[in-house]
Amino acid sequence: MSTELREAPAPAPPRLPAAVAGLIGVLSLAAALAAGHLLAAFVGPGASPYLAVGNAAIDLTPTWLKDFAVSTFGTNDKPVLLGGMAVVMVLLAIVAGLISRTRPLPGQIVIAVFGVVGIAAVWGRPDLGQAALLAPVASLVAGLLVFRWLHRAALTRGVSASRRQFLFVAIGAGVAGLLGQWAGSRKDATGSRAAVGPLAPAQPAPPVPADADFAKLGTPTFITANSDFYRIDTALVVPQLPAQDWQLRIHGMVDRELTFTYDEIRNRPLIERVVTLCCVSNPVGGPYISTSRFLGVDLAELLNEAGVQQGAQQLYSTSTDGFTAGTPVSTIMEPGRGAMLAIGMNGEPLPIEHGFPARLVVPGLYGYVSATKWVTDLELTTWDARQAYWLERGWSQLGPIKTESRIDAPQGGVSAGKVRVAGVAWAQHTGIDKVEVQLDSGPWQQAVLSTEVTADAWRMWWVELDASKGSHSASVRATDRSGYTQTDRLADVVPDGATGWHTITFTAH
Repeated sequence: MSTELREAPAPAPPRLPAAVAGLIGVLSLAAALAAGHLLAAFVGPGASPYLAVGNAAIDLTPTWLKDFAVSTFGTNDKPVLLGGMAVVMVLLAIVAGLISRTRPLPGQIVIAVFGVVGIAAVWGRPDLGQAALLAPVASLVAGLLVFRWLHRAALTRGVSASRRQFLFVAIGAGVAGLLGQWAGSRKDATGSRAAVGPLAPAQPAPPVPADADFAKLGTPTFITANSDFYRIDTALVVPQLPAQDWQLRIHGMVDRELTFTYDEIRNRPLIERVVTLCCVSNPVGGPYISTSRFLGVDLAELLNEAGVQQGAQQLYSTSTDGFTAGTPVSTIMEPGRGAMLAIGMNGEPLPIEHGFPARLVVPGLYGYVSATKWVTDLELTTWDARQAYWLERGWSQLGPIKTESRIDAPQGGVSAGKVRVAGVAWAQHTGIDKVEVQLDSGPWQQAVLSTEVTADAWRMWWVELDASKGSHSASVRATDRSGYTQTDRLADVVPDGATGWHTITFTAH
């Protein structure tokens, strides 16, 4: 009788527990990001792969989504972006671990894709040099090596025996990340700004009269404190440029190329101008408008020194972080326009988040075409030769600020009877002549205007209305000095600023 020999089945390959595999992915991600962040402290903070990918995400985000982010999250849009990126990256890292429970290759492919994305993001940054690529490359190498090392240790020695390696990576990533943050923070511009000291104008702006606002009735104060001044920009991390390292280059369609240092600008006779700035992303009734005493030098004078050539259409300004804007040359050179290269706000050097060492201020134009912060380069050119950041994304070319108004008070419930409604109106470089308020569907009633300080700044108003008990609505409209009364037609902020009457509801008890 013959016997049949059967081969024993091959033993199943060792397999990591799901929780351990996911943890390997997360720790490898932490090591990769920490290595890149540490090296970025020496080759440029923007080279940190996490931040570079975030900046790339901002640049590639469709206009409608950016508008949604600003309108929904306001100045918290960037923390929300970074937080969302962190969640997505952790989830992908867990997936990388889970698909590598028996062998490391699938997870390493995911890590390699992460690394290539980081390298591409750094390579695409106009404000970073080739040395900055060392940061994402280090991130890629660290991620691959740590993933393979932890995977092999857990698979061959067992989870319990590999706890030391897991703990070592966790502590090492934390220390590297903290060192990178500490080394990067040593390069901030805080000390340089403090060393500049107070700024005194040779030509101060006229004093602001006491009746320039109705703050006691609920309007903003006429001058916005530096700490309260709105901030909307594309900078994921605030650029840190010491004054001693700053230079401004004026070139392009000019008779002579000029370069100025910070001391050369500061030592010129400084002028002070009261200007209200407004963001084109400001919705009807929105908060992205503020007023300051800006100090600096006349921008038209600087351009005249360079000699603007015939045919120059735009001043193409570039920030140290690569942001660009195009300002009509005809507007800047217009007599009485008051365009500035500003180095101070309200008697102090510019706050770092508002453009220290220097920024542009052009009254009457939305900031996206006129208010480049951290500015380092001014090129006189044509519209066809250069297309600035927001023009590439579908916004309009010229960006004049529209005549608008806003209701600031009341907020919530009020007592029935005489109700004071107060707010602000603006038509920068044109001036406000009249503000009217409508209660429910009743007649328009003219408001009391504050004293006008300058046509380049906002103007406060208030009116007293008779409101019976119940729910009410109040709408406001402004008429500027040209005779134009703002339209009730609602328009989105894209492509050239929102329009419509601001309307609030309140309850009288």
